[in-house]
Amino acid sequence: MNMKPAEHLVTQGAISPEVLANMSPSEVLRQVAAHFRCGFVETLPPDALRPEILNDFPVDYARQRNVLPVWLEDQLCLLMEDPADVDALQDAALLLSGDPHPVVATEELIRSAIDAVYFEQSHRSHPAAANLESASAEAASGSRGFDGDLLRSSDDAPVTRLVNSVLLQALQENASDIHIEPFPTRLRLRTRVDGILREQADLPKSLEASLTSRLKIMARLDIAEKRLPQDGTARVVVGEREIDIRMSTVPVAAGERIVLRLLRHDTSLLPLEELGMSAAGLAAFRDLLEMPHGVVWVTGPTGSGKTTSLYSALAEVDTGNRNVLTIEDPVEYQLPDIGQISVKPKIGLTFATGLRSILRQDPDIILVGETRDTETADIVVQASLTGHLVFSTLHTNDAVGSVVRLVDMGVEPFLVAESCRAAMAQRLLRRLHPERRLAFEVGESHVAEWGEWSRSLLGETVHVADGDEGYAGRVGVFELIPFTESFQDAIRAGADRQTLLEHAHPAGGITLHRDALNKVRAGLTDPREVTRVLGRGGA
Repeated sequence: MNMKPAEHLVTQGAISPEVLANMSPSEVLRQVAAHFRCGFVETLPPDALRPEILNDFPVDYARQRNVLPVWLEDQLCLLMEDPADVDALQDAALLLSGDPHPVVATEELIRSAIDAVYFEQSHRSHPAAANLESASAEAASGSRGFDGDLLRSSDDAPVTRLVNSVLLQALQENASDIHIEPFPTRLRLRTRVDGILREQADLPKSLEASLTSRLKIMARLDIAEKRLPQDGTARVVVGEREIDIRMSTVPVAAGERIVLRLLRHDTSLLPLEELGMSAAGLAAFRDLLEMPHGVVWVTGPTGSGKTTSLYSALAEVDTGNRNVLTIEDPVEYQLPDIGQISVKPKIGLTFATGLRSILRQDPDIILVGETRDTETADIVVQASLTGHLVFSTLHTNDAVGSVVRLVDMGVEPFLVAESCRAAMAQRLLRRLHPERRLAFEVGESHVAEWGEWSRSLLGETVHVADGDEGYAGRVGVFELIPFTESFQDAIRAGADRQTLLEHAHPAGGITLHRDALNKVRAGLTDPREVTRVLGRGGA
């Protein structure tokens, strides 16, 4: 907290230093507001933030002085930490052509309000499909940089405004991906939110070439190459948030299709207990972190939360006594006290070559972002056999599939059995909004709709979402298979998939469908979502 407001209280004898030391920042500011006879707010009503009053109030100044004009109780006010900051009040009066009333608020509230209101102002100023004309040659060639703040882009060329508008809209929706898809007569825009693609207003077809060039330059791709797929990365800033963008282009019949993956640096890692694991599954997974060596596989399709689970696990490791190194494509979150390497295939830094180098760094725990080929799989297995604990991901449908995939890659079954300690499969299901769900009793018609996995719900009361607005966020479902002695024996014997399943899941074992069933009964998700993500089969 800015210490000036507290200093005012002490120097003017309004409070003693001893009392001040035991007060929270919010309590201090409440006393400051009372001392200066002005208002104090801990939260802002929905209509307080009005983008239209900020046209002449620069975002840079708002951040520098940590002040913001707002509308409270039918009057213009200035949020500020220090109501004795006369210069800020005078500047605001000149910029706003009026005298705002000082209102005290915490630094965190003011900063979050600044980001929110200027974010909305930018979004309103540049609607994605709002009568934009062809971009200038300067914008098409990308001569202007993109490393600045998206909230300060009002004077840029039309195509730049369009790009910024698309990004701002996606970030406002908390989207994970943006799809730009060319067709002969339209330029389609879709965003993926909570795993579901949402149709947006079409982009101007006349800006397709300029838009593609602009995005390619952001990601440092070759704008002249339109025949081959390309991949690149970019970084943008929205307020005080850094966003990494992974960009992929592929040529299609009507142009170049572009997908942008948005990676937020400010996204806080979830604790393991908030991922959705059962109590028994969570305890078993935490036990794996204490093992001296072996491989732990996390499996599932793209976007199923594998990296998030592994990061949450590594966040619990005692890095003071253990050396933890990762190799990823790319590094999605910055983890404190952990060495993270990003693969760069263009210069020869692949998972395999990077992993060999990591082994010479005396690691205790290694995270390999993805095991994609036989060479990487062999090194992962050998690393575990030489005394390292290795976490890695595989693209398989269930946990048993990790064994099948490794053997298909050419890893000998006896090495799989000796090196692996566990395999965990996971998926993400949309979570039910507690106030937008409907309850009803399950009948035969529902089982026919959802699949045999739901038969055990017959006669029970479950909840379903009231339309797409009935979901809010996502919850994980998990299947954790420890490599027990009997399971390892089955692997060594070259058992088929069905036999492996019988050893992996003794009576009552938790599969993905069974874990999902438990979450349906708990009201966390609904049967339609389970069938959409996991299919109609399973037990």
